[in-house]
Amino acid sequence: MKQNILVHSLRDLTVAWAQRIVDNHSTDTIVSNIDIVSVDIGTTTRVRVLVEHDGPETFPRRWFVKLPSMAWRARWITALPRLLHTEVRFYNEITEPIPISRPSILAAQSRFGWGSTLVLTDVTEFGASPGCSSDALTAAQAALIVEQLACFHAHFWNKVKPCPRYRWLANPARRVEDVLGTVLAVPLMKRGLRRAGSLIPSHLHAPAIHYAHHRRRAMRFLSEGAKTLIHHDCHPGNLFWHKSQPGFLDWQLVRTGEGISDVAYFLATALNPEIRRLHEANLISSYVRILMNNGIAGIDLASQLQRYRAHLVYPFEAMLVTLAIGDMMDLESNLELIRRTVAAVEDLDAFAVMPMCN
Repeated sequence: MKQNILVHSLRDLTVAWAQRIVDNHSTDTIVSNIDIVSVDIGTTTRVRVLVEHDGPETFPRRWFVKLPSMAWRARWITALPRLLHTEVRFYNEITEPIPISRPSILAAQSRFGWGSTLVLTDVTEFGASPGCSSDALTAAQAALIVEQLACFHAHFWNKVKPCPRYRWLANPARRVEDVLGTVLAVPLMKRGLRRAGSLIPSHLHAPAIHYAHHRRRAMRFLSEGAKTLIHHDCHPGNLFWHKSQPGFLDWQLVRTGEGISDVAYFLATALNPEIRRLHEANLISSYVRILMNNGIAGIDLASQLQRYRAHLVYPFEAMLVTLAIGDMMDLESNLELIRRTVAAVEDLDAFAVMPMCN
């Protein structure tokens, strides 16, 4: 019988709890102590712990633990769609080698009504550095991310939807998330615009609210392209860097969708507008070229550029909703990402390519 490793509070992070996890990997290893190094509360509660044990040097001692958010607003908005449960399933069920770097799993468990707990090797264990949400990446770093996204998307291109093993990506919890997004779109958009103040030019208010009123139609339009597995939350805070190479964290929003949506979300949030303007066309061209080199047919640069423009409305909405709800991201980082996504939406007139906004 699988041992229970669910964590409901920081008090549950005991030696006995850590021992249950270690036993799944090495029955000869004894845990002697566990110390909480840091606690970060956002959409989830993220805890870094140091575990002392007598096992081999290769078995990690720095662990990264994710459990439901201790901030009530964030917990409420993430509980019904079971976002952490989705990430647990991602680590438990997407076990095949994929062309993208991610942390190693130590344990993951989810029980309906009891919560979810995910335990990963802390990326600092092997000398990597986690990103910060407000990091402004260079063009060279962006090229590395786009390359990994292209290879990742190519790996799952048109494979996830017909395959029974991936049906959970469209489970009832995902549909709850879509319904919540639609029901709350208008009040959250209005609150986000109000809280953002002068960061949002007045001429964007009407199309943003109109988009929120017609969000269901907008989501259908943004789902028309070829399907692959997407991260759906690819901002700098969900990245890590090891020897100048990128990796990806936080798979709570993983789903099937258009690959170019990840590219739009990433470039809109991770690059200062000046850098994005100089390099985004080349980066998208590189993305398309890598897909083609990986055997993906039926795509062209012109259509991907047009879809890229449309998908910019989602990071704009996501950052405003994050601000409207509160407690989901550091405020200064949230405001900086709003500044960047607003610039992207303005530069490419993103709302103009949304059929419900014309």
